[in-house]
Amino acid sequence: MANKEILLVADVFANEKEIDKEIIFQAIESALEAATVKRYENPIKARVAIDRHTGDYLTYRRWQVVAANPDINGDVEFPSWQVLQEVAQIEAPDIQVGDYVEEEIESVAFCRIAAQTAKQVIIQKVREAERKKIVEAYQDRVGELITGVVKRLEKGSVYLDLGGHVEAYIAREDMIPREPVRMGDRVRGYLKDVRSEPRGPQLFVSRTAPELLIALFRLEVPEVGEGMIDIIAAARDPGSRAKIAVKANDPRLDPVGACVGMRGSRVQAISNELAGERVDIILWNPNEAQFVINAMSPAEIQSIVVDEDKHSMDVAVTSDSLSQAIGRGGQNVRLASELTGWELNIQDASQVDKNLDETAAKAKQEFMELLDVDEEIADVLVEVGLSNIEEIAYIPVDEMLEIEGFDEELVEALRSRAKDALLIKAIASEEKIETSEPSPELLAMDEMDDKLAHEMAAKGIVTLDDLAEQSIDDIIEFTGMDEDRAGKLIMKARESWFAEDKG
Repeated sequence: MANKEILLVADVFANEKEIDKEIIFQAIESALEAATVKRYENPIKARVAIDRHTGDYLTYRRWQVVAANPDINGDVEFPSWQVLQEVAQIEAPDIQVGDYVEEEIESVAFCRIAAQTAKQVIIQKVREAERKKIVEAYQDRVGELITGVVKRLEKGSVYLDLGGHVEAYIAREDMIPREPVRMGDRVRGYLKDVRSEPRGPQLFVSRTAPELLIALFRLEVPEVGEGMIDIIAAARDPGSRAKIAVKANDPRLDPVGACVGMRGSRVQAISNELAGERVDIILWNPNEAQFVINAMSPAEIQSIVVDEDKHSMDVAVTSDSLSQAIGRGGQNVRLASELTGWELNIQDASQVDKNLDETAAKAKQEFMELLDVDEEIADVLVEVGLSNIEEIAYIPVDEMLEIEGFDEELVEALRSRAKDALLIKAIASEEKIETSEPSPELLAMDEMDDKLAHEMAAKGIVTLDDLAEQSIDDIIEFTGMDEDRAGKLIMKARESWFAEDKG
């Protein structure tokens, strides 16, 4: 059947929607197939093939080739669109299960197709093609700034019109809290994801991502855009406060001043874009401790103790700066931690000094008693950073000889006395373990063995209540067991507490 009208419809839709003409032809074929199926009382399968050049089309009824079904006496389940393989092989010996047998039937006229059916099928195909086209166009733009006009608001979420029938979605959690947004407002965001979905949004935008802050600095600060200044990291509390770490690739350039701009114009423009979010610009430093000091600005740091194993730092500040260092709701220290990648523990410097003095006094007394040295030598050992007998016993001789006034004879004497003291302590500990008796309830616990129970008893953990009062870190410290087992033992010991609460 020839139909020039099909060619006209394909041309119109393809030009209006800027969609591949092949997709329109496929949509019309689907519509014709649907109209053909409706002519039959029982459901059938049909295929329509349109000649892309002339508009001619033929219709075929289809039967899918299936294997015999033993549950229905070797017949087919749906006779109107299925055929047994052995029957199909009479005409086509090589036909396989899953193939189709086709028979040409009378075609329905294109002008008689139910208008709504054809329209819906074509529109659906066109929408799918448009969505695919949008994904392909924006797939390579993930990570960029995009700007759109607020099209509609839904329960805190925002839909942006990017032009060209393209829509972007900002979820409620990706919107800056309490930011006033109205219909028609121009909004800028960070394109964080592009997903091909049959329905709903495809372009996902964020106003809260730290990457948005970085992208805005690239836009507002020419030195950043040109690569003269690098942005190392950024951390945000959206709508309230942010920190950004910068580094200059040219030693003559002040990266902080360049990002702030004349009278704060550049950083103010970014702050305005982010609903008044206050931005602290931090100078990056290759020295991790100095970087943390910079990140904690404006709080003044008294001292820092770095724990490489736990990737944490104990940061001491004066009593006056304590609240400023922590920030409202812990905001300042949280942002500094996110920016630097270190876990930061804020401490009162006066309390730290007190603890250090107590630790030093304890170490000094231990040195005088166990090493049999006078107060002067004990003071020197404490001043160089030694805090216990173990360090003296195993510190390299070369390091000990670097201490002013220490010669080989004194160093060897100190090391020898330290090792003797450790040996005596170990023997005493073994004796304590052997003489300490754990309670029967502790011994009878699940996952408890005799050696571990006696080891705990030697540390004063004799009963179930003693064990229940311990922390996981305490148990790990003197037993060396893994965190999971320590936690199970403590929770098992606390079962009696929970039972009492229920009673």
